[in-house]
Amino acid sequence: MFYQLMKYVLLGPLLKLLFRPRIEGLGHVPAEGAAIVAGNHLSFSDHFLMPAVLDRRITFLAKQEYFTGPGLKGRLTAAFFRAAGQIPVDRSGKEAGQAAIREGLCVLDRGELLGIYPEGTRSHDGRLYKGKVGVAVMALRAGVPVVPCAMVGTFEIQPPGRVVPRIRRVTIRFGEPLDFSRFAGQEGEKAVVRAVTDEIMYEILRLSGQEYVDEYAAVVKAAEAEAGGPSEEGPRNFPGGER
Repeated sequence: MFYQLMKYVLLGPLLKLLFRPRIEGLGHVPAEGAAIVAGNHLSFSDHFLMPAVLDRRITFLAKQEYFTGPGLKGRLTAAFFRAAGQIPVDRSGKEAGQAAIREGLCVLDRGELLGIYPEGTRSHDGRLYKGKVGVAVMALRAGVPVVPCAMVGTFEIQPPGRVVPRIRRVTIRFGEPLDFSRFAGQEGEKAVVRAVTDEIMYEILRLSGQEYVDEYAAVVKAAEAEAGGPSEEGPRNFPGGER
């Protein structure tokens, strides 16, 4: 109920009015049945803008920190994410990642849309980073298509550290669903899940036009933090871990 209220009455119409998103390829998102929408992650605003333009409900795997933040802001954020049915992800280790995969599979088992950011964290510099393989494991295990998505312009409206987004037009592109049925039953093969993940990331890259970095964003952030360079936050793990 809360999700529908926010999407169709309160937040959704406001976001569309303010940011006037150009929506490309929306027809590529299946009208029914389970599917994964895998996107780049440039801004906190991504969590709200993508769901606002979809015709279906989508459940994201959201970082656990959104549910445990301090102070009034933290409590309000946690309440919002819980009411919207988002799933907290503990990325502190391999077992935690496996638990997140199980939660994601439950969403897919219900025939719903699952939203995921394969990079595992927001890009701190606007570039696209190497994807973690959790998205491939879930796609193969559930036997569902993956719809690549590119958020364009959201880094400029709300880069890391900016609380209030700038009011500018953004673009949201959805690519054709990727079918990985040829790899059915091979989600335990390291080479297979790496290849599937790389194919997903290539499609996101093609849609977004970003510069690609063949390293994990968390590793680059940690290195920059250690060197005293710009970094929004420390390393994070993503469902499925590295293979």
